[in-house]
Amino acid sequence: MKVIVVGAGVVGTMHAWHAVERGHEVVHIEREAEARGASLRNFGQIWVSGRAGGEELDTALRARDLWEGIGARVPGLGFRAIGSLTPVRNDLELAVAEAALARPDAAARGYKLLTADEARAVNPALRGEFEAALWCERDAAVEPRLAQLALREALVATGKYTFLPDREVRDVVGRGAVRDDRGETHTGDAVVLCTGAWLSGLVREVAGEIPVRRVRLQMMQTEPLGEPLTTSVADADSFRYYPAYASPALDALNAGQAQDPTGAAHKMQLLMVQRLDGGLTIGDTHEYEHPFAFDTLEDPYEHLTRVVESFLGRPLPKIRRRWAGVYAQCVDTSRVVHRQRVADDVWLVTGPGGRGMTCSPAIAETTANELGW
Repeated sequence: MKVIVVGAGVVGTMHAWHAVERGHEVVHIEREAEARGASLRNFGQIWVSGRAGGEELDTALRARDLWEGIGARVPGLGFRAIGSLTPVRNDLELAVAEAALARPDAAARGYKLLTADEARAVNPALRGEFEAALWCERDAAVEPRLAQLALREALVATGKYTFLPDREVRDVVGRGAVRDDRGETHTGDAVVLCTGAWLSGLVREVAGEIPVRRVRLQMMQTEPLGEPLTTSVADADSFRYYPAYASPALDALNAGQAQDPTGAAHKMQLLMVQRLDGGLTIGDTHEYEHPFAFDTLEDPYEHLTRVVESFLGRPLPKIRRRWAGVYAQCVDTSRVVHRQRVADDVWLVTGPGGRGMTCSPAIAETTANELGW
């Protein structure tokens, strides 16, 4: 087969990977010189811990195994099986962690409740005050700014892969065929449109209005910490935003402990992971209402700095970068992805939301299986 993949973010790149792995030829088209969307502007976390039970968790666990296998073959991904810690500071937060441990799928996630001393033994950089921490052994990390480049280098080496940057696909012109803005037609046995947050233009023309929305976030990255942060770190506000933590204990937390006003206003949680250069990627906010702001706001960054410093027990290193990103999320957030046949041998795959980096290998594998590659 010959597969045309449109979009060089992580979802598109993983579709290309699975097609080549199954012996097919791939032409990969990207409208920019390199992908510049949400696939780079994220934590690089392979985040199993907070996923909803059922299909979403199954997808995340399968993807986590695939990431580990691909990472062993492509070291440039920077795959690390580091796990995560979510420190808790009072009885209300602790009760949510304990409810998570009572889930029937807790063992599959690698959940364990650690004392503060046990958590510091796992991650000595956490010198701040907290009572306990929820450990998730199955969480992992890759390097988001490097992953697509490393995967593409490995794909090129197979001889079955062609990358065509600086080309925007404008039309679906026939069975398994698309035309780009240079007037060139690319024909294959299958076309997969992995357009990320680009939901207008071609997507609207071929698919109409789809049940996918755009979400904006703000993040930042520091200078090197100067010591290892051996796990990813979340805060108890993440309990409010991830479906795995839904429980009467979470209801009690929401009723009895108001979120910080800045955190509530920007729908925030702390997620933090250390990059290979020692810097910390820290976020994030969630903005759902259009039109999105075109600038970044300082209040969320100041809030995140306070939370991180309270866990580290030390000042945060200098901020090196700040950025905003936009990703596509299914309106029905229980759906892992929106996958739609939009023409003969042409499929649209988008809308994984904040699960894109985590779940992309398994999303692409499912597409390959369903299309009979």
